[in-house]
Amino acid sequence: MTSFTIKTSNYKLEKLFFFSNKAGKTIVTVHKGCASGMAGKRSCSSETIRNEEKSTQRGTGLDGKVLIANRGEIAIRIMNACADLGLDYVVIYTDADRDSEHVARNITGGAGQNAWRVTSYSDPNDILAVADHAGCSAIHPGYGFFAEDYRFARRVTMRDRALTFIGPNWEVIRELGDKINTKRVARSLNIPTIPGSSAPIYNEMEAEEIAVSLLEDQTDKGISDPSVLIKAAAGGGGMGIEEVKEIEQFRRIYRHLQNYAKRQFGDGGVLIEQCLRDYNHLEVQLLCSRHGERIHFNSRNCTIQSAGRQKRVEAAPGFHGSCFAYDFDEQQVLDKIVDYSLKLAEHVNYDNIGTWEWIVTRSGEPYLLEVNTRIQVENDVSARISYLDGRHPDLIREQIRLALGEKIGYDQSAVSFRGAAIELRIVAEDTRRGFAPWIGTITRFSIPRYDWSAAYTHVPADRPYLIPSDFDPNLALVLVWGETMDEAKTRAARFIDETVIEGQDAAGSPIITNLIYLKNNLDRLLAF
Repeated sequence: MTSFTIKTSNYKLEKLFFFSNKAGKTIVTVHKGCASGMAGKRSCSSETIRNEEKSTQRGTGLDGKVLIANRGEIAIRIMNACADLGLDYVVIYTDADRDSEHVARNITGGAGQNAWRVTSYSDPNDILAVADHAGCSAIHPGYGFFAEDYRFARRVTMRDRALTFIGPNWEVIRELGDKINTKRVARSLNIPTIPGSSAPIYNEMEAEEIAVSLLEDQTDKGISDPSVLIKAAAGGGGMGIEEVKEIEQFRRIYRHLQNYAKRQFGDGGVLIEQCLRDYNHLEVQLLCSRHGERIHFNSRNCTIQSAGRQKRVEAAPGFHGSCFAYDFDEQQVLDKIVDYSLKLAEHVNYDNIGTWEWIVTRSGEPYLLEVNTRIQVENDVSARISYLDGRHPDLIREQIRLALGEKIGYDQSAVSFRGAAIELRIVAEDTRRGFAPWIGTITRFSIPRYDWSAAYTHVPADRPYLIPSDFDPNLALVLVWGETMDEAKTRAARFIDETVIEGQDAAGSPIITNLIYLKNNLDRLLAF
């Protein structure tokens, strides 16, 4: 066994151990907050002890090799989950990522190579070529890239040399990946969705009739400043959306957006929806298996987002009475969206991990927004208020073993919920300039370690790191938790204060991060 140590704060060490298991597979384990002692003894944090105890949990009899088709912190989290399950793995990287920790922790050449350079994370031929060459039996897409691409999932599982796609089956991804179809299926089950059309509209008169009805309904409900949204049905990422406040404006805006949709997306179909303004963005975390098992890991709140609708601060549970005086019974609403999510999952035979996204208005009305058929960045904030066998579950670990055919092996009664958790997304960006990305070199990266926190990062702490301009400048995900939401907020603020990130851009100007923005928004959590 070999190891090396890197400094990750002023007073804690992180040790990486490289060894072979009895099957001769190379495994990487990460021990946070451990310092080597005499005669091989070491003192470890409670987080490390929990990781080691997982070896006695479900899933230790699995076999195979997983290609991790992603980068950065999610690649490292999947690496750790595979190692914990006794699974060998292979990582890929582009030239821009050659200095990333997900590469440095693996072998890029010679005997035992398990890190392979590709031209792009979005090239399926490159990825499958590496999988075949390395003898992989499964592919984990992480999030983004191919995670919700049903065509890629279908190709992976139906090719001559079939592989396991670690995610839902491709038919489910196709059914729920289409927001319009998701809305249609939800409505057939009496699950509330945002009021409006449930299919693309190509006729101007029909679209106007729906808009009139939505505006009148809002007026009848006493909603001030009612409006509707005209959305390109084939659009996404905030593109192709216009707001209409007066029906006299409708036809002009409709024609403009329809022409835009034809040019941009090749499809002139539009959706007409009520415009919701005063709301919170909630999510329900589900875990399902191929054996018809379905359980939830509570709710979380993702309302605090950047100008580009990128989440920045998340918290669990989704609502908490200590944060705001709600006009509704918050627990009743949370129970309702969990029940609705499970109902839809059962209807489509959902068979892996997934997230049901909800909009909840100030009056407590929930509307299903979409389903994310993948692991999400923020999965761990739900896990940190969840307890299985007295420990926080690793949902990536659970996702992998279920995709490889195992049963969940426990029911909802085995999962308990306690306390509160917050996730902070540390990003090199200027929040005062529309969250503009900052590109440069990090020269110091030091984050604290506590038994009430966890941090996931691909940024090295022992050498300078040039932030690649090819990708979003995400630096770290930080989780903090406590017995109450107030305690979690206090700990989050302390973590931010003790984090040190230094660097400069090509002009010599100092690094800009969103740390101050994150701290300033803690008091906005779970509030309207």
